[in-house]
Amino acid sequence: MKRQESLAEQHPVRDLGQRNKRLAKPRRLARWTGVLLLLVSLAAGAQTTYQPKFKGDPARSESEAAALGYMRTVLRAQKLYQKKNDKFAKSLADLVHTGSFTQRMVNPNRGDYSVGFKPNKDGFDLTMTPKQLDAEHRSFYADEDGIIHGDDQGPANENSPVVK
Repeated sequence: MKRQESLAEQHPVRDLGQRNKRLAKPRRLARWTGVLLLLVSLAAGAQTTYQPKFKGDPARSESEAAALGYMRTVLRAQKLYQKKNDKFAKSLADLVHTGSFTQRMVNPNRGDYSVGFKPNKDGFDLTMTPKQLDAEHRSFYADEDGIIHGDDQGPANENSPVVK
């Protein structure tokens, strides 16, 4: 009998109600911390002002920055291709592995923009047309001279203002 008493003393039956009361405060604190983190992340996501990527960045939005970066990559690849082959590439596929132009970049769907590439007898025309033309999505144009033109009223061409 003595052995049973000592076993009961060693492992008393716990009152789960007491345990839950002790843990309720930390759980409540964790719940409020989660709610606070959610609100902070929503507030950060609501902040839609574009932060320039570098000094003098002409982009007005993240998607414009991506489109201009793509155009600069194509223009750089065309310049390298022309230097090596004494002619401009006739398609985007010809530019693969030239400079930093990759196979993935041949796809004309670039997020909020569509790529237009047309070779001509003297060089090429490169356009980036937004799927939705608005204040944050201008259209862009460049040709073999490497100067990027932008227009927020319609499709950009060689007469559109130069993007700084």
